Amino acid sequence: MRQHMRRFTRLTNGHSKKIENHVHMVALYTCWYNFARINSSVRMSPAMACGLEQRLWDVSDIVRLIDGWESTNDNRGTGETKQV
Repeated sequence: MRQHMRRFTRLTNGHSKKIENHVHMVALYTCWYNFARINSSVRMSPAMACGLEQRLWDVSDIVRLIDGWESTNDNRGTGETKQV
């Protein structure tokens, strides 16, 4: 992870200022690493190698997953109501 993400290799304050942003970036990287990146030794994604997925994901698949999660968790726990 440290070799792929610049936020972990910088020697300055290149990290996220909010922990929430940092957590989201690590989750996004983990999803990309396991589902959308081809591992050179097995020539498929780690998720395909262990049988979790049949095809290689695209970045648009990850965006669709995030959009679906946000729509189900919109305003949950904030006490606000969603206006239509």
